[in-house]
Amino acid sequence: MKSTFDGLMRALEEVKSHAQGERELPIVRVEFDAPDVREIRKGLKLSQVKFAGLFGFSLPAVRAWEQGKRQPDISARHYLRVIERNPAAVVEALRV
Repeated sequence: MKSTFDGLMRALEEVKSHAQGERELPIVRVEFDAPDVREIRKGLKLSQVKFAGLFGFSLPAVRAWEQGKRQPDISARHYLRVIERNPAAVVEALRV
């Protein structure tokens, strides 16, 4: 079994080869499905106005997401997943 150190050294060699123009590294994109904003909001029993205000979204963005006119960008998707899984922690973290 290879050690973590060996794996890191191998990765550094690949990066070095790439930096020297000797190797192309693959591009890996990870896509996440957009969460259902309406379901998250309704599960929290919040209006669109309250949901947007509480979590720092613009009201037009929340409306557009719920109407399927736009999709949340990747950062918003991650944030929405955290809100979905632990809204109390988000509220606590945002408390000033």
